[in-house]
Amino acid sequence: MKKKLVSMALATALCASTVLAGCGNTSTSGAKDSYTIGICQIVQHVALDEATKGFKDCLTEKLGDKVTFDYQDAAGDSATCATIVNGFVSNNYDLILANATAPLQAAATATTTIPVLGTSVTDYATALEIADWNGSTGYNVSGTSDLAPLPEQAAMIKEIFPDCQIVGILYCSAEPNSKYQADVISSELASLGMTAVTYSFADSNDIALVCQQACDASDVIYIPTDNTAASCTGTIDSVASAAGVPIVAGEEGICKGCGVATLSISYYDLGYATGEMAYDILVNGADITTMKVQYAPNVTKEYVAERCDALGITIPDGYTAITVE
Repeated sequence: MKKKLVSMALATALCASTVLAGCGNTSTSGAKDSYTIGICQIVQHVALDEATKGFKDCLTEKLGDKVTFDYQDAAGDSATCATIVNGFVSNNYDLILANATAPLQAAATATTTIPVLGTSVTDYATALEIADWNGSTGYNVSGTSDLAPLPEQAAMIKEIFPDCQIVGILYCSAEPNSKYQADVISSELASLGMTAVTYSFADSNDIALVCQQACDASDVIYIPTDNTAASCTGTIDSVASAAGVPIVAGEEGICKGCGVATLSISYYDLGYATGEMAYDILVNGADITTMKVQYAPNVTKEYVAERCDALGITIPDGYTAITVE
């Protein structure tokens, strides 16, 4: 399989891991008395926290006190991700959980032998720059994806806002998976007769300004599963509420913070499924090099009644109300 990887270091790592792949599981063979797992999470917010919790709960249920977790938060900084995962590698941990794209990229670069499982990653082919994607990486990386079906999300926007003409797509340009979602849903919206206009911000410092620009020119704002946006929903909500522009979000956490509706997955369930993959690798000796990336089995249409009422939006039947905490 032809692979174009995120950096020259990762390309070198691939060469080494290809040799190791013939040996089967690149970490352990059979059960051990104890396991240490490093968890690198890009930033704290509800969705990612739930994924980490689901992962830990799964392995704690299965392994009890035989498993120890070293959880570290990168505070939104990609360079910090590299520092964290290099520490995990130096300590020769049994497995690394990379929660979000930047930790996944850092971990894939840092090691060819320790199994790396991602979660809350939208598209592994985009994140790792893999051509000819077939569902598995072919080396020591696999995991779960938080990609909710984008055609259905576009259809949901049309369902709730049948007269909508312009959808502003707001996302962080530093997150490649957010751009991927923006590109895909733009095409889906166009097929439904709507015009999509993208508005990208570099980081949290310019999110208010870019959000205001999007609100000034859009009937509806769409925000994909974007970690920077998820950590700045208060700012986004202040701007959008003042402008009277509704926001449809790619996941529940963002929707609670600033949205009116979402087609959401359970990040806890996603993390739990990742924990089951980890158990299969560590205890059963499953070969991560051939392990397919898994997706959330179910999606749920949800809405925030308070914001819908404030904006005069009538939600169709079949949506579940969620509470803003």
